[in-house]
Amino acid sequence: MYKYTPLALLWTICTLSPARALPPPSDVPEEILRTEILTEARSPVDGQPLTAAEYALLQGRLQSEPSPKIDPQIEELIFLLRIRRAIRTIIAF
Repeated sequence: MYKYTPLALLWTICTLSPARALPPPSDVPEEILRTEILTEARSPVDGQPLTAAEYALLQGRLQSEPSPKIDPQIEELIFLLRIRRAIRTIIAF
């Protein structure tokens, strides 16, 4: 009944290639990529490419500037919309 089972098992073992699960040799290991020093970045304002020095200057400028003020009517509208969303999750109609 199971006459060919050992032969099939031997064939499977012989054709397995353990190196197929490995990444290609040209792939850079993640450990090396984690230690790589980034020398360029993108602006959080408009997405333009920046050097490391320009990025540091921009971050300093953004942190030193006061945040823009929002109109009180808009703040109230946002608050009411958040309350409405919370109510809609409780009472779905």
